[in-house]
Amino acid sequence: MPEITLFGWFHTVIGIVAILAGVYSLIKFKVIGWDHPTSKIYLVCTFLAATSALGIYHATGSFNPAHGLAVLTLLALAGGRIAEATSIFGGFSKYLQATAYSATFLFHMIPAITDGLRRLPVDDPIVTTQEDPLLRGFYLAFLITYLVGLTLQILWLRKQPN
Repeated sequence: MPEITLFGWFHTVIGIVAILAGVYSLIKFKVIGWDHPTSKIYLVCTFLAATSALGIYHATGSFNPAHGLAVLTLLALAGGRIAEATSIFGGFSKYLQATAYSATFLFHMIPAITDGLRRLPVDDPIVTTQEDPLLRGFYLAFLITYLVGLTLQILWLRKQPN
């Protein structure tokens, strides 16, 4: 893999801040929402990470699955914010918000583990291709974690007063 650029470092650091804020928000508040300060940090940093990923696409000249996930992240952020800020979806809004914002977390983790394992250790990366079974195992684990986490959020939301 090519060396990481200063812009790449910005993208990576913003992504790490987002993930840490997202984990904290999910543990403390059970859902990610604009009204919690750490959730707001998560959402803003996630937006910056996704848009900077598209900037990395522009710099490399090739579109790959990570860039597709960046586009999905931006769509999920927009959908989650619309669901949170309006009543357009009625009683389903809080569930759509949880689904969309939690999906952004999944979308963070897939390129993060892929890039991390393809870069580290520097002289002998753990994986060399995206088809590596170890990566596929991580992808499956992240998907299962997302589905379990989303189910727990939905159950928690159902217990909350309207």
